[in-house]
Amino acid sequence: MTRTVIESQTRTTVIGFDEPFCVIGERINPTGRKILNEELERGDFSRVEADALAQVAAGASVLDINSGAVFSNKMGEDPRYADNNFVEPMLMPELIRVVQAVTDSPLCIDSSVPGALQAGLEAANGRPLLNSVTGEEERLELVLPLVKKYNVAVVAISNDDTGISEDPDVRFAVAKKIVERAADFGIPAHDIVVDPLVMPIGAMGSAGQQVFTLVRRLREELGVNTTCGASNISFGLPNRHGINNAFLPMAFGAGMTSAIMNPVALPIGPKAIAEKRAQAEAAGIILPDDLDDETFVKLFGMGSTKPRPGKEMEAIRAANFLMNQDDGGGAWIRFNQDPDAALLGGRAGGRRRRRA
Repeated sequence: MTRTVIESQTRTTVIGFDEPFCVIGERINPTGRKILNEELERGDFSRVEADALAQVAAGASVLDINSGAVFSNKMGEDPRYADNNFVEPMLMPELIRVVQAVTDSPLCIDSSVPGALQAGLEAANGRPLLNSVTGEEERLELVLPLVKKYNVAVVAISNDDTGISEDPDVRFAVAKKIVERAADFGIPAHDIVVDPLVMPIGAMGSAGQQVFTLVRRLREELGVNTTCGASNISFGLPNRHGINNAFLPMAFGAGMTSAIMNPVALPIGPKAIAEKRAQAEAAGIILPDDLDDETFVKLFGMGSTKPRPGKEMEAIRAANFLMNQDDGGGAWIRFNQDPDAALLGGRAGGRRRRRA
């Protein structure tokens, strides 16, 4: 059974065929997050700390750290800030130090800039996962030596110099090429986690079937673990959580062993609460004057004013139980008895490393 070991200084997470589904939390990523990007430019890492803690509490076993920030204001002071090759090698170790100060979760170092990957490897404790390498020749020659030098695992993305193919056979061939090239560097297949690339189901009706077939082939023919950007499957569609909730257990059943995803249901804000209170009053519902916001949103099934595990995490926990990767259903039972107190129940939370 293929087992990919990822470690912090004190905790071990194993991605494997006989392990619970591994959730890699994606929230520490300034791409598309304007407020976080602006805070990082000012040197404010408080949201990074909060995101790290919330994702671990929601059940993430590994935290992805992406340094792809764009510091627009600093570009005027120094034109080098327009180049990610300048920004990311400085930002990545800072992000890692901040996260390691608040949690002992293993990390996934995520960047398209080789200099940022190396800076992250130097800053990270333990044995992180490196994200990522592709089948492009230049990328293989830059990243695989880092993987070998630091003895880490790596995400291999199934695209190459020709781009992303819609043909699953081509994507499989790219993955096979990466596994074979890695072997030339002395990197074993169990240290490669292949991302077969999930296409949006709204644009390609066979996207789900394609990825399930690819995952089976990758497992049976190459013996590698797999991952994906889980939300890609529902891009551009309504009720994305509903599609994601179906996709993740189906992918797990097909053999996928991890996903890069958001494990947190974002808190309900004051504006949504005020609108719902107004609707209740308009409907003639009389509410107690001392009804606090948290009780109110729970009463109306809105969620919570605090970060909580997303519905996708509920689906994954159920899938772990159904796949016999939840010891006697203990994690599922604890989670449903008290979601606030039992977010880390079961093996999905990772294991403490034994000290020598």
